[in-house]
Amino acid sequence: MSNGIKFWKVLPENSLKEITKAKINLESRIEGWLEEDISVISSDLLVIGRQVRTSFGAIDILCIDRYGDIVIVELKRDRTLKDVIIQILNYGFWVKDLSNERVAEIAKRHLGGSGPLEEVFRGRFGTDLPEVLNDGHELLIVAPEIDSSSRRIIEYLSSYYGARINAVTFNYFRDQDSNEFLARVFLIEPSKVESRSQMRTSSKKKRRSSYEELQELAERKGVGELYRQLLEGLTDCFDERSNEITSVAFLGIIGESRPTIFSLMPGESDTKLGVRFYVYIDRLSEYLGASKKAITEILPSKLEKYEHRRDLPPRSAGYFKDANKVRRFLSDLHRLHG
Repeated sequence: MSNGIKFWKVLPENSLKEITKAKINLESRIEGWLEEDISVISSDLLVIGRQVRTSFGAIDILCIDRYGDIVIVELKRDRTLKDVIIQILNYGFWVKDLSNERVAEIAKRHLGGSGPLEEVFRGRFGTDLPEVLNDGHELLIVAPEIDSSSRRIIEYLSSYYGARINAVTFNYFRDQDSNEFLARVFLIEPSKVESRSQMRTSSKKKRRSSYEELQELAERKGVGELYRQLLEGLTDCFDERSNEITSVAFLGIIGESRPTIFSLMPGESDTKLGVRFYVYIDRLSEYLGASKKAITEILPSKLEKYEHRRDLPPRSAGYFKDANKVRRFLSDLHRLHG
């Protein structure tokens, strides 16, 4: 627990000198540090809003993590911790129903000239913004210290109900030369909070399908062999592939990012129509160094525009109907890939 933290300086003669814990107006300084750099709490967060107005007040800091989940950060300030717990639970109730569009709208107001959420997210995490945002949310209280009663409440909500709620405290130290040191301590190990949450929600939350399960899905849809050929051929043409709930995404390195470029959708495939796919033509053109016209010429002729989210570039959708077209497409794709 945070009250038991001690801090020593290792001296040149290999002896230790204890650095004493100091008392300052830590709450105001913590707020300033978080304003400057949210990684003081976690390197896995991107701030998308500050003082976000809700029906229950204003959320101090609203973040999104690399999985697209929302993280509410609430500072204690001059309130009691029990008041803060009640407040952050109200915020969680408000956040749980935020749509993709609403999250993007909040982020746009905060990010301003930094760019749309998709671009800022890719720059922060090196991957595409997930297609489903706010599939879950986390509540994080920040305070100089946590009293025993509040600790019990947070532990109970986490352990018994699987709520993704936690608290982080900071200990401040200063040595005789006025050097300052800050130690961060989570009330509950973050991995334990996540594990408890997953155990409680495993029956409700969708999980990624294995490649074997996706192959079986394609076979049930009557396109098993076509899907297998496309999966193997596309894997050789891209830097990475990722299995999702009902699809396989193929990613490629473009500059400093690794966006999704092509997707196979066995769940949306059909015996008569063929294997369903989605493609970002602009991204594929940039990835291969080929013109968009050249890309379009090697794809099936009947493509449809599919603007699935306003904050992402449009993608095209279509079907591969027979083995000859699949072989010709893969051959042309390998040729352009070089």
